[in-house]
Amino acid sequence: MLDSLRSAIDFMRERQILQKLGVLLSVTIIGVACYILFHMLRDIDVDDLWETLQATEARSILLAALFVAAGYFTLTFYDLFAVRAIGRTDVPYRTTALAAFTSYSIGHNVGASVFTGGAVRYRIYSAWGLNAIDVAKICFLAGLTFWLGNAAVLGLGIAYHPEAAASIDKLPVWLNRVFAIAILVGLVGYVIWVWMKPRNVGRGPWSVVLPGGPMTLLQIGIGIIDLGFCALAMYTLVPSEPYVDFVTVAVIFVSATLLGFASHSPGGLGVFDAAMLVGLWQMDREELLAGMLLFRVLYYIAPFVISVMLLTFREIIVGARYRRKSTGSGNPSEPSRRPPFIGDRGDQNV
Repeated sequence: MLDSLRSAIDFMRERQILQKLGVLLSVTIIGVACYILFHMLRDIDVDDLWETLQATEARSILLAALFVAAGYFTLTFYDLFAVRAIGRTDVPYRTTALAAFTSYSIGHNVGASVFTGGAVRYRIYSAWGLNAIDVAKICFLAGLTFWLGNAAVLGLGIAYHPEAAASIDKLPVWLNRVFAIAILVGLVGYVIWVWMKPRNVGRGPWSVVLPGGPMTLLQIGIGIIDLGFCALAMYTLVPSEPYVDFVTVAVIFVSATLLGFASHSPGGLGVFDAAMLVGLWQMDREELLAGMLLFRVLYYIAPFVISVMLLTFREIIVGARYRRKSTGSGNPSEPSRRPPFIGDRGDQNV
């Protein structure tokens, strides 16, 4: 069965069927989202929206910011886990934290996170002797953690509260629950599969050993905690009236995030917003839109600005070192008095 599946995948790759389907899916999602946003936001009162933003309690914004910070802190363990999984125990946490934070925050905003995030990771990890194949493996394992966490959150959340998913996909409640149970069964099956014996994916130098059962459970836990903090940030910013429980908001938030990810639009712009507006239809549109705008500032714009500053500062430090060595002004035998910058490998050039 696995051989047949591999043959089918290889055939689709040769004919570029997967790429064409991906483009078609992205265009379809973006088109539907634009149509929904046009009809839902054409009557929005900008003055009311601005007043709602100004009236938002500072306590709510601060609490949401703390949840976002906790979410990004959890994200750093995506890369730490992946780097350790490929056997590089010498790379310190400060490097994996910098790579994870900057790659995700830039990838979220620029779009096509597989390529933009991979480029940022390579720039940082190459200082530790990791090549493009190593970075590709790290991206794959970090992405696997993300998808396992999403599968767990969606499966558990929809199984418990299928009405939340039905508000977005408009499918019958019982069918959403069936889908959720199928996701959970598949997740359990995957854990059992990797627990039985070591599993490899890929070929030749691109081969990756999948984490075993206990490590896969750790992956799922990291993903759940990350998504939980992000959902809490969103839950803090949505209107308190009418009351909507956290599980409902979390399921709608994760579903909207995945739709935005599938569309490949920068930050899921338009797609995420349309899904949230449809899923939380019972809330005042101006108040909900204000909460989503604040969430974008906290989760997308602020981390992006910080990441650009960190990478710029790092490049200035590395460039200064290179110029000092190339001109012979420094004595390589003398240790530097300045502590290494976060993400650097001592005085090694990038």
